[in-house]
Amino acid sequence: MIGLSVESHELLSEAEELNKTLNLPLVKSDCSDSTIDYLLQVGFDGLSLIQVGPKAPGPIRVDFESGAVAHRRRFGGGKGQQIAKACGVSSSVTPYIADLTAGLGRDSFVLATLGCRVDMVERMPIVHALLKDGLQRAQYSSDPELQAILARLSLSNAQAVDFLKTTANQYDVIYLDPMFPHTDKSAQVKKEMLAFRSLVGADQDSAELLDAALQHDPARVVVKRPRKAPIIEGPKPSYALEGKSGRFDIYARRKLGG
Repeated sequence: MIGLSVESHELLSEAEELNKTLNLPLVKSDCSDSTIDYLLQVGFDGLSLIQVGPKAPGPIRVDFESGAVAHRRRFGGGKGQQIAKACGVSSSVTPYIADLTAGLGRDSFVLATLGCRVDMVERMPIVHALLKDGLQRAQYSSDPELQAILARLSLSNAQAVDFLKTTANQYDVIYLDPMFPHTDKSAQVKKEMLAFRSLVGADQDSAELLDAALQHDPARVVVKRPRKAPIIEGPKPSYALEGKSGRFDIYARRKLGG
Protein backbone atom coordinates (compact mmCIF):
# COMPACT_ATOMS: atom_id res chain seq x y z
CA MET A 1 0.00 0.00 0.00
CA ILE A 2 1.07 3.59 -0.62
CA GLY A 3 0.85 6.38 1.94
CA LEU A 4 1.12 10.12 1.41
CA SER A 5 3.55 12.01 3.64
CA VAL A 6 4.99 15.52 3.92
CA GLU A 7 8.56 16.58 4.58
CA SER A 8 7.29 19.47 6.70
CA HIS A 9 3.96 20.52 8.17
CA GLU A 10 4.26 23.64 5.99
CA LEU A 11 3.53 21.45 2.97
CA LEU A 12 0.38 19.87 4.38
CA SER A 13 -2.04 22.01 2.36
CA GLU A 14 -0.14 21.18 -0.84
CA ALA A 15 -0.35 17.47 0.01
CA GLU A 16 -4.06 17.71 0.73
CA GLU A 17 -4.65 19.39 -2.63
CA LEU A 18 -2.72 16.64 -4.40
CA ASN A 19 -4.65 13.99 -2.49
CA LYS A 20 -7.98 15.16 -3.89
CA THR A 21 -7.17 13.06 -6.95
CA LEU A 22 -4.98 10.35 -5.39
CA ASN A 23 -7.00 9.58 -2.24
CA LEU A 24 -4.07 8.06 -0.32
CA PRO A 25 -3.85 7.62 3.45
CA LEU A 26 -1.93 10.51 5.03
CA VAL A 27 0.89 9.12 7.19
CA LYS A 28 4.03 10.35 8.93
CA SER A 29 7.31 10.14 7.04
CA ASP A 30 8.71 7.80 9.74
CA CYS A 31 5.63 5.60 9.45
CA SER A 32 6.04 2.16 11.06
CA ASP A 33 2.81 0.75 9.64
CA SER A 34 3.74 -2.63 8.15
CA THR A 35 1.02 -2.30 5.51
CA ILE A 36 2.75 0.72 3.94
CA ASP A 37 5.22 -0.33 1.24
CA TYR A 38 5.81 3.09 -0.37
CA LEU A 39 5.51 6.72 0.60
CA LEU A 40 4.63 9.43 -1.86
CA GLN A 41 6.32 12.35 -0.16
CA VAL A 42 5.65 16.02 -0.78
CA GLY A 43 8.95 17.80 -0.14
CA PHE A 44 10.51 21.19 -0.64
CA ASP A 45 12.41 19.82 -3.65
CA GLY A 46 9.34 18.20 -5.21
CA LEU A 47 7.44 14.94 -5.16
CA SER A 48 9.21 11.64 -4.45
CA LEU A 49 8.20 7.99 -4.29
CA ILE A 50 10.07 6.31 -1.45
CA GLN A 51 10.18 2.60 -0.76
CA VAL A 52 9.86 1.77 2.94
CA GLY A 53 12.38 -0.56 4.58
CA PRO A 54 15.96 -0.70 5.91
CA LYS A 55 17.54 -1.72 2.58
CA ALA A 56 15.27 0.31 0.33
CA PRO A 57 16.83 2.21 -2.60
CA GLY A 58 16.78 5.98 -2.81
CA PRO A 59 13.72 8.03 -3.74
CA ILE A 60 12.23 8.07 -7.23
CA ARG A 61 11.56 11.52 -8.64
CA VAL A 62 11.46 13.27 -12.00
CA ASP A 63 14.25 15.74 -12.67
CA PHE A 64 14.73 17.19 -16.15
CA GLU A 65 17.35 19.76 -15.08
CA SER A 66 20.15 17.55 -13.78
CA GLY A 67 21.31 13.97 -13.43
CA ALA A 68 20.99 11.24 -16.04
CA VAL A 69 18.29 12.94 -18.12
CA ALA A 70 20.26 16.18 -18.46
CA HIS A 71 23.46 14.25 -19.24
CA ARG A 72 21.70 12.33 -21.98
CA ARG A 73 20.35 15.57 -23.43
CA ARG A 74 23.90 16.89 -23.81
CA PHE A 75 25.87 13.75 -24.60
CA GLY A 76 23.34 11.06 -25.57
CA GLY A 77 24.10 10.90 -29.28
CA GLY A 78 21.38 13.12 -30.70
CA LYS A 79 19.59 11.81 -33.77
CA GLY A 80 21.95 8.85 -33.92
CA GLN A 81 20.23 7.25 -30.92
CA GLN A 82 18.24 4.06 -31.51
CA ILE A 83 15.00 5.64 -30.30
CA ALA A 84 15.44 8.46 -32.81
CA LYS A 85 15.99 6.01 -35.65
CA ALA A 86 13.03 3.91 -34.54
CA CYS A 87 10.73 6.95 -34.52
CA GLY A 88 12.04 8.20 -37.85
CA VAL A 89 13.68 11.37 -36.56
CA SER A 90 16.13 12.82 -39.06
CA SER A 91 17.53 16.11 -40.25
CA SER A 92 14.42 16.58 -42.40
CA VAL A 93 11.74 14.87 -40.28
CA THR A 94 10.60 15.68 -36.73
CA PRO A 95 7.44 13.62 -36.28
CA TYR A 96 4.50 14.46 -34.03
CA ILE A 97 4.49 11.65 -31.46
CA ALA A 98 2.08 10.22 -28.91
CA ASP A 99 3.87 8.39 -26.08
CA LEU A 100 1.01 6.35 -24.64
CA THR A 101 3.04 4.76 -21.83
CA ALA A 102 4.90 7.83 -20.63
CA GLY A 103 6.10 6.58 -17.23
CA LEU A 104 8.63 9.07 -15.88
CA GLY A 105 8.86 10.81 -19.24
CA ARG A 106 12.44 9.99 -20.14
CA ASP A 107 11.87 8.69 -23.67
CA SER A 108 9.43 11.52 -24.40
CA PHE A 109 11.97 14.04 -23.17
CA VAL A 110 14.69 12.59 -25.40
CA LEU A 111 12.40 12.85 -28.42
CA ALA A 112 11.46 16.43 -27.49
CA THR A 113 15.16 17.35 -27.26
CA LEU A 114 15.41 16.26 -30.90
CA GLY A 115 12.68 18.68 -31.92
CA CYS A 116 9.63 16.41 -31.80
CA ARG A 117 6.33 17.49 -30.33
CA VAL A 118 5.28 14.74 -27.91
CA ASP A 119 1.92 14.17 -26.22
CA MET A 120 2.54 12.05 -23.14
CA VAL A 121 -0.19 9.82 -21.71
CA GLU A 122 0.20 8.06 -18.34
CA ARG A 123 -2.64 6.10 -16.81
CA MET A 124 -1.29 5.44 -13.31
CA PRO A 125 -2.23 8.47 -11.17
CA ILE A 126 0.85 8.29 -8.92
CA VAL A 127 3.27 8.06 -11.85
CA HIS A 128 1.38 10.87 -13.57
CA ALA A 129 1.73 12.97 -10.39
CA LEU A 130 5.51 12.40 -10.32
CA LEU A 131 5.87 13.34 -13.98
CA LYS A 132 3.62 16.39 -13.66
CA ASP A 133 5.66 17.56 -10.66
CA GLY A 134 8.92 17.19 -12.61
CA LEU A 135 7.55 19.17 -15.54
CA GLN A 136 6.28 21.94 -13.26
CA ARG A 137 9.60 22.27 -11.42
CA ALA A 138 11.50 22.39 -14.70
CA GLN A 139 9.39 25.38 -15.75
CA TYR A 140 11.33 27.47 -13.23
CA SER A 141 14.66 26.77 -14.95
CA SER A 142 16.47 29.72 -16.50
CA ASP A 143 17.83 27.49 -19.28
CA PRO A 144 16.18 28.68 -22.54
CA GLU A 145 17.00 25.41 -24.31
CA LEU A 146 15.19 23.43 -21.60
CA GLN A 147 12.19 25.76 -21.83
CA ALA A 148 11.99 25.16 -25.58
CA ILE A 149 12.02 21.40 -24.98
CA LEU A 150 9.28 21.62 -22.34
CA ALA A 151 7.12 23.63 -24.73
CA ARG A 152 7.04 20.60 -27.02
CA LEU A 153 5.68 18.32 -24.28
CA SER A 154 2.12 17.85 -23.05
CA LEU A 155 0.81 15.44 -20.41
CA SER A 156 -2.51 13.66 -19.89
CA ASN A 157 -3.66 11.26 -17.16
CA ALA A 158 -5.79 8.79 -19.09
CA GLN A 159 -6.16 5.22 -20.25
CA ALA A 160 -4.30 5.10 -23.56
CA VAL A 161 -7.07 3.32 -25.49
CA ASP A 162 -9.62 5.86 -24.26
CA PHE A 163 -7.25 8.70 -25.13
CA LEU A 164 -6.98 7.50 -28.72
CA LYS A 165 -10.75 7.23 -29.00
CA THR A 166 -11.29 10.83 -27.92
CA THR A 167 -8.31 12.76 -29.30
CA ALA A 168 -8.65 14.68 -32.53
CA ASN A 169 -4.88 14.69 -33.02
CA GLN A 170 -3.40 12.73 -35.89
CA TYR A 171 0.05 11.47 -34.95
CA ASP A 172 2.96 10.59 -37.20
CA VAL A 173 4.23 8.09 -34.63
CA ILE A 174 2.62 6.31 -31.71
CA TYR A 175 5.19 5.09 -29.19
CA LEU A 176 4.54 2.25 -26.73
CA ASP A 177 6.69 0.88 -23.92
CA PRO A 178 4.41 -1.54 -22.05
CA MET A 179 5.54 -3.08 -18.78
CA PHE A 180 7.05 -6.50 -19.40
CA PRO A 181 6.64 -9.22 -16.71
CA HIS A 182 10.29 -9.83 -15.78
CA THR A 183 11.22 -11.94 -12.77
CA ASP A 184 14.80 -10.67 -12.56
CA LYS A 185 15.41 -8.75 -9.31
CA SER A 186 19.15 -8.21 -9.67
CA ALA A 187 20.93 -4.93 -9.15
CA GLN A 188 20.77 -4.43 -12.90
CA VAL A 189 17.04 -3.82 -12.72
CA LYS A 190 16.43 -0.14 -12.08
CA LYS A 191 14.68 0.82 -8.86
CA GLU A 192 11.97 2.60 -10.86
CA MET A 193 11.15 -0.59 -12.75
CA LEU A 194 10.99 -2.65 -9.56
CA ALA A 195 8.71 -0.07 -7.96
CA PHE A 196 6.40 0.10 -10.96
CA ARG A 197 6.16 -3.68 -11.18
CA SER A 198 5.29 -3.81 -7.51
CA LEU A 199 2.67 -1.08 -7.82
CA VAL A 200 1.00 -1.88 -11.14
CA GLY A 201 2.32 -5.24 -12.31
CA ALA A 202 2.76 -6.12 -15.98
CA ASP A 203 0.59 -4.53 -18.64
CA GLN A 204 -1.99 -7.19 -19.51
CA ASP A 205 -3.59 -5.15 -22.28
CA SER A 206 -0.58 -4.72 -24.57
CA ALA A 207 -2.28 -6.44 -27.51
CA GLU A 208 -5.35 -4.22 -27.15
CA LEU A 209 -3.17 -1.12 -26.94
CA LEU A 210 -1.16 -2.10 -30.03
CA ASP A 211 -4.38 -2.73 -31.95
CA ALA A 212 -5.78 0.67 -30.90
CA ALA A 213 -2.53 2.38 -31.92
CA LEU A 214 -2.60 0.74 -35.36
CA GLN A 215 -6.29 1.58 -35.80
CA HIS A 216 -5.51 5.25 -35.13
CA ASP A 217 -3.52 5.10 -38.38
CA PRO A 218 -0.20 6.84 -37.67
CA ALA A 219 2.63 6.54 -40.18
CA ARG A 220 4.25 4.09 -37.77
CA VAL A 221 3.85 2.48 -34.38
CA VAL A 222 7.02 1.89 -32.36
CA VAL A 223 7.08 -0.62 -29.50
CA LYS A 224 9.99 -0.76 -27.06
CA ARG A 225 10.73 -4.28 -25.78
CA PRO A 226 13.44 -6.14 -23.86
CA ARG A 227 15.82 -7.64 -26.42
CA LYS A 228 14.71 -11.26 -25.94
CA ALA A 229 11.03 -10.60 -25.27
CA PRO A 230 8.44 -11.95 -27.70
CA ILE A 231 6.61 -9.56 -29.96
CA ILE A 232 3.22 -8.35 -28.75
CA GLU A 233 0.35 -10.58 -29.85
CA GLY A 234 -1.08 -9.37 -33.14
CA PRO A 235 0.45 -8.43 -36.49
CA LYS A 236 4.17 -8.87 -36.93
CA PRO A 237 6.34 -5.75 -36.96
CA SER A 238 7.74 -4.57 -40.27
CA TYR A 239 11.24 -4.70 -38.82
CA ALA A 240 13.14 -4.26 -35.55
CA LEU A 241 16.13 -2.29 -34.31
CA GLU A 242 18.04 -4.28 -31.71
CA GLY A 243 20.49 -3.00 -29.10
CA LYS A 244 22.44 -4.58 -26.26
CA SER A 245 19.54 -4.95 -23.85
CA GLY A 246 16.47 -3.84 -25.75
CA ARG A 247 14.91 -3.46 -29.14
CA PHE A 248 12.32 -1.41 -30.99
CA ASP A 249 9.65 -3.21 -33.00
CA ILE A 250 8.51 -0.91 -35.81
CA TYR A 251 5.12 -1.25 -37.49
CA ALA A 252 5.55 0.92 -40.60
CA ARG A 253 2.38 2.01 -42.40
CA ARG A 254 3.65 4.68 -44.75
CA LYS A 255 6.59 7.01 -45.25
CA LEU A 256 7.18 9.68 -42.65
CA GLY A 257 7.25 13.27 -43.86
CA GLY A 258 5.75 12.29 -47.16
